[in-house]
Amino acid sequence: MFGQTAVGRAANTPSGARMFRYEVVGLRQNDEADKNNYSIRNSGSIFLTVPYSRMNEEMQRISRLGGKIINISPLTADD
Repeated sequence: MFGQTAVGRAANTPSGARMFRYEVVGLRQNDEADKNNYSIRNSGSIFLTVPYSRMNEEMQRISRLGGKIINISPLTADD
């Protein structure tokens, strides 16, 4: 597994079933990240798997944490 998986209740809809993998760099530990149950690395890429229905919310969260999305790719059944 490449990172976190965020699956919402919209997974039963066609668009909700589509998943995307975000490659993120530059996340740092701050007040927002302290709310998580895990620490955030300061360097390197991490991969987050996000359903279509939560893409905007996840982009905003990454921005608040000081990260930069460098790649978004759709997941297929082969991934």
